Amino acid sequence: MKRTLAALGVAAVGGVAARDLMQKTHALKRNYPVIANLRYMLEAIGPELRQYIVTNNDEERPFSRDQRRWVYASAKLQNNYFGFGTDNDLEGHVGYPIIKQRTFSDIAPPAGMHAGEETPLPAAKVIGGPRGRTHAFRPMSIVNISGMSFGSLSKNAVIALNEGARLAGCLQNTGEGALSPYHRRGGELVFQIGTSYFGCRDENGRFDMARLKDLVASAPVRMIEIKLSQGAKPGLGGMLPAVKVNAEIAAIRGIPAGVDCASPSRHQVFRDVDSMLDFVESVAQETGLPVGIKSAVGNMDFWDDLIAQTSKDRAVDFIDIDGGEGGTGAAPLVFADSVAFPFRVAFSKVYKRFAEAGLCEDVTFIGAGKLGLPDNALVAFALGCDMVNVGREAMLAIGCIQAQKCHTDECPTGVATQNAWLMHGLDPTLKAARCANYIKTLRRDLLKVSEAVGVAHPGLITADDIDLIDGLQSSRPLRDVYGYGRGWGTVEPEAAAEITRIMAALGPKDDQRPA
Repeated sequence: MKRTLAALGVAAVGGVAARDLMQKTHALKRNYPVIANLRYMLEAIGPELRQYIVTNNDEERPFSRDQRRWVYASAKLQNNYFGFGTDNDLEGHVGYPIIKQRTFSDIAPPAGMHAGEETPLPAAKVIGGPRGRTHAFRPMSIVNISGMSFGSLSKNAVIALNEGARLAGCLQNTGEGALSPYHRRGGELVFQIGTSYFGCRDENGRFDMARLKDLVASAPVRMIEIKLSQGAKPGLGGMLPAVKVNAEIAAIRGIPAGVDCASPSRHQVFRDVDSMLDFVESVAQETGLPVGIKSAVGNMDFWDDLIAQTSKDRAVDFIDIDGGEGGTGAAPLVFADSVAFPFRVAFSKVYKRFAEAGLCEDVTFIGAGKLGLPDNALVAFALGCDMVNVGREAMLAIGCIQAQKCHTDECPTGVATQNAWLMHGLDPTLKAARCANYIKTLRRDLLKVSEAVGVAHPGLITADDIDLIDGLQSSRPLRDVYGYGRGWGTVEPEAAAEITRIMAALGPKDDQRPA
């Protein structure tokens, strides 16, 4: 038996050696048969090795080990506190945010580790209210799930996210890949219209209003988002590799199976701001839903034109600014690294223009781009966000390990793959609960910090409540860094009073507060 096993081992090694010597693709394998394969194996698992062996707690990107640990622990309702002080380099970090708590305030955060997780955290604005949309509404969560399509994500992942949205009482964005059966598990939806109009297109791939109306009437769609671009690949159309385009996805999108699905970079139904606003109004009138846009930020001419052409008769109900830090979508390296502004710069450039024009109260501002971490989200609210969307952080909550194989169909945890074997490891029921736990915990932390600052809601944090420090030398308020005027970055007094009343009714009673 031993001799047989040894012979088989020798034969296997010999086979690998023969293959390496005969192939012409890799010079390293031809020169060093068998042993050179170790190099490629180590390269393949490099991200995993760096996660656990090489990097420090606060080094790795896009999400550090500490950040991932916080998401994982929050999703599992484990202890997500940290001991022995911060790992971050406060002494040498430029632009590190410091939130300025108040010593005295009528508002005090609950002290328990899990206190506040079940407290709802609604938006301070009514989306579609200023435009009088038929189905205007106040979202019951300021944290919602960003656009991630079925196709890019597995059906098990989409189910987990939708059921997680239902459990957490938040919204899930469908992404541009249409509204699949897996989005129909009870979670309320934002339907995204992309440049290929999946889910609302005719047989020739053109936008079809009747199909859009039928679709949104068949599911709990609360608002419609027109995607102009996204942070992962701004200015470039979406790409779903052929390996992910199975028969089911092809049928849902209305495309051929087994062929790369490349979306155009720009829309066909409008060509400029004027025609885009006409399209927004026609969709809003036909569906009764609030309608807004999602965009990364580059050239500012578009935003100047949008402000100039906004009127009481034509306007977007919300603007979703996606940071150029990248996202869940696969993209060429140069697009992920160097196209479009990162979130803070992008958002402040847009918000300032609306503030100067006196239009901020008529628009709900949504932010995305690593805002699923409390400190980043709080900076976003201070800059003027009314809500934040979480994408990669939600993926982490349902099992993603940052293997960075989203574009290969080889996601080892079954989140971003259509491989039946890989996705079977993702249990939607368990992961839905973890998704909800993460969102509730993030909301809890946002509420706790807001109350430490002395306000009842994150939307009331101002650009004067957070400083950016330059190592140990100096600090500057966000308002000065980004050139904000007094009062920018928060809601008007009437809306502030209303959300304060709402939070007082929703929050813990006095006898539940710490003594």
